[in-house]
Amino acid sequence: MGTLETISEQRLHGGLQGFYRHHSQACAGAMRFAVYQPPQAARRRCPVLYFLAGLTCTEETATIKAGAQRLAAELGLVLVMPDTSPRGTGIAGATGDWEFGEGAGFYLDATGAPWSTHFRMASYVVDELPALIGAHFPVDTALSGICGHSMGGHGALTLALKNPGRYRSVSAFAPIVAPSQVPWGRKAFPRYLGDDQAAWADHDACELVRRQSFDGTILIDQGEADGFLEAQLKPELFDQACAEAGQPLLLRRHAGYDHSYWFIASFIDDHLRHHAAALGLL
Repeated sequence: MGTLETISEQRLHGGLQGFYRHHSQACAGAMRFAVYQPPQAARRRCPVLYFLAGLTCTEETATIKAGAQRLAAELGLVLVMPDTSPRGTGIAGATGDWEFGEGAGFYLDATGAPWSTHFRMASYVVDELPALIGAHFPVDTALSGICGHSMGGHGALTLALKNPGRYRSVSAFAPIVAPSQVPWGRKAFPRYLGDDQAAWADHDACELVRRQSFDGTILIDQGEADGFLEAQLKPELFDQACAEAGQPLLLRRHAGYDHSYWFIASFIDDHLRHHAAALGLL
């Protein structure tokens, strides 16, 4: 297990909020992540929820803006917020475009050069990071949930569907549910995965849910005033795919809410309780 560097740690709601750095084998470089340990973690191993942030975000974004720690402290739930991509890759074209490259890893393992060397976020989130968390923090790795926002919502849905049994619960805020059909995905996928659209389907929640159901209800919240709703998000496509596949889905639409963390902060408690129930905390 690799060495873990502590960047900072602060007391919060009786627990401990920390930021950490380590060398990632999956991403072939340094990676950062945040962990919130609730007060109960001082006495026992606790269930863990991974929160995947969206385009342009880092491990700090949801940690600072979502307001999840207060209820997590009451529930006894560890929160893990990874970065959204490798950094400092030195790859030409990896920076300067907020929709692709660094800050926009799409939580997949790239297969195309030069991206395949560093952009292996699926392996990082599903395998390497949980192993590191299990070795260094008081978590029960058998009790894991996954949540995300936007690109991170895409990551949460696809990783949960692609890894049956790994996560006991899954939810998302304004997820990109059909990246194969929308501009964000059609921009990133050819570079990361090549031009074969059959490969894209392996990272598209609408396609995946038709092949492999999730054992439990998927919770999605979507703001109706979201500026990306019609062109990029298209929750109705996932709603239809789940209905056809017999996948339990609770899709909630909220008038007046946009794509921001104000929206997430408004409903984060519902998501924490959704995960807590599946993880045996309620």
